[in-house]
Amino acid sequence: MAQPDLPADKRASPATVNLYRNLKKHLDKGVLFGHQDDLAYGVHWFGDKNRSNLNDLVGEYPAVYGWELGHLELDATYNLDSVPFTRMREYILEGYQKGGVITISWHLRNPVNGKTAWDDAKGVVKEILPGGSKHNLYLSWVDKVAVFLNSLKTPSGELVPVIFRPFHELTGNWFWWGQDRCTAEEYKQLMRMTITYLRDTKQLHHLLYAYNTSGFKSKEAFMERYPGNDLIDILSFDDYQYGDASKDNSFVKNIDLQLGLLESMAAENNKIPAWAETGYEKIPYSKWWTECLLKSIGQHRLSYVLVWRDGGLVTGKAPREFAPSDTHFLPVPAHSSEPDFLKMYFSGKFLFQKGAAALKLYDK
Repeated sequence: MAQPDLPADKRASPATVNLYRNLKKHLDKGVLFGHQDDLAYGVHWFGDKNRSNLNDLVGEYPAVYGWELGHLELDATYNLDSVPFTRMREYILEGYQKGGVITISWHLRNPVNGKTAWDDAKGVVKEILPGGSKHNLYLSWVDKVAVFLNSLKTPSGELVPVIFRPFHELTGNWFWWGQDRCTAEEYKQLMRMTITYLRDTKQLHHLLYAYNTSGFKSKEAFMERYPGNDLIDILSFDDYQYGDASKDNSFVKNIDLQLGLLESMAAENNKIPAWAETGYEKIPYSKWWTECLLKSIGQHRLSYVLVWRDGGLVTGKAPREFAPSDTHFLPVPAHSSEPDFLKMYFSGKFLFQKGAAALKLYDK
């Protein structure tokens, strides 16, 4: 008898099970389009009620909403991008009620020296594993994450399913958990410890877990630090456009290669394939959306793609005491790539809020 198609957490809530199954089931319906911090701020605004960067652009909200928990471990009232956690909770509920998917990352501080996630210190992971000098401190931070995740409830008390993406871009070397900062076995232990603590000790059963590398060239490179099918639901990677996209097509070729490998690995392991972060900062090539993003995805079967946030550098100041910045990954009004984005929008390849809602991702 065939085994039931369930998430790694065999006690996952009904809505979480339905989300997992529907993300797999509807791979041929189109790629869900996501945006980081979409409801919270933009290039020239912050905290405007009922506003969305994507909605400003096309009159429709994203299908996937990305959020960030960095600084929650510090008991801060706002995250490292200056979004108050109380507002973030409201935004997450809003996205869920629109039928969208919620994904959350965590750029946590270095628990050994207190520096940022981008600290390049080695040996940190070893110190937070069982027996390490910062093990208890780390678990106290995970406790705070568990409290926040457990607070994501509808008025009727239903927990909002979340794709949790801890220790992402693990094959890069810009975070203290990167591949040259810890051994493959230490990384696997870190993921196993964190996930089992949230699932079994804290009894959180509304989470799907994403394994998330940076760019890769082979299945072996991607899977080297994979903690196991009993923990992970989503196989994903982050890869951004750099350089002159109008003259160099290496991005399209590399993404095509990676998506082919990702599709194959997802099928082999019965997981969901996703492109968890991408973008082209300020989008200097006006046809990037169709000639690069759309072309690189091609006919690949992919659950979702998420472009990064609009509206400034990391500040960590509250309440958003930031100098307005023109940093953005979606077209701002009158941007040269806006017509091309609309062309991509009408291509039918991607699903936005209306398309996601029509799939009824949380229903059986």
